[in-house]
Amino acid sequence: MYQVLIVDDEFLARKLLQDYVSKIPELQLAGTAQNAFEAFSFCKEHHVDIVLLDIHMPDLNGIELARTLKNVPSIIFTTAYSEYALDSYEVSAVDYLLKPIALPRFMLAIEKAIARLKGLAPSEATEVSTSPAPATHSLQVTEGSNPSNLSTPSLSYLMVKADYKLYKINFDDLYYVEGQHEYVSFYTKDKRITALYSLKALEDQLPREKFVRVHKSYIVSIDHISEIEQVTVTVAGQKIPIGGSYRDSLLERLG
Repeated sequence: MYQVLIVDDEFLARKLLQDYVSKIPELQLAGTAQNAFEAFSFCKEHHVDIVLLDIHMPDLNGIELARTLKNVPSIIFTTAYSEYALDSYEVSAVDYLLKPIALPRFMLAIEKAIARLKGLAPSEATEVSTSPAPATHSLQVTEGSNPSNLSTPSLSYLMVKADYKLYKINFDDLYYVEGQHEYVSFYTKDKRITALYSLKALEDQLPREKFVRVHKSYIVSIDHISEIEQVTVTVAGQKIPIGGSYRDSLLERLG
């Protein structure tokens, strides 16, 4: 069994990777860490074969941490940022996974890590891939509905999987959606729900007559817009930025 340490400052990212690790018989979760300092201390006190390492973390980033981990044979970066791929060569990373991370892509990285640990095909094991992984979607629709088109007239809600639950979100109760790297947060009348999902995919699936993209990180409910200023739109009392490339289309949609 290969001992795996997960290092990520986002709870949902850690939970996803824990789930992936549990699906591979050769792996055993040694522990998790929320930041580089926790990870450094853990590696000093425990045997670790593979580190699944985020890059953007407070105080000390993943690249800097990797330079200090002299006794960890296999490091796989898990990040939402592609610009650090070249830096990963400096620390001999096994692979470089871009979030959102699909299970097949994760399994390929683990195969490379295990190959390095076994001393097999070292040239392949040290190859770093910078191509984005296919998105893994947590948004679900009800049985019998068309998942590629949520704007069908008969569908007035969507089902979102988060925190090991299924949440029913009525379109009329959804104020806006905020994209946060590989996650989105749904702001509704009653609560905020955060799930693993692509904002672009969601834009394509939400009913166009009810929702509009106003920023690279925001989709808002047209019905709940109360004010539009030069660079912001107010939705349910919350001021949301308007991206320059989205302003004209927003005004056109509102007539």
